[in-house]
Amino acid sequence: MDVTGKEMIINRKEMALKKVEKIKAGYSAFAESKEVSDFIRKELKRLGIDDVYEDITELGSWFIPANQRDEDHK
Repeated sequence: MDVTGKEMIINRKEMALKKVEKIKAGYSAFAESKEVSDFIRKELKRLGIDDVYEDITELGSWFIPANQRDEDHK
């Protein structure tokens, strides 16, 4: 429950889709759970987006679009 006393329901699929939209717009996205990371990978593959680098850490995964990485290395 949150501070209002209402139960919070987190839709991981919806969360992942929002992160995919960020990636498509050229921004990095962080996924906190394996489930969300798996869905992001699956959705990127379904959309034919393969120019995304995934940095897997102990805390989760960063998905970094190739165009953003290229700008960081100029």
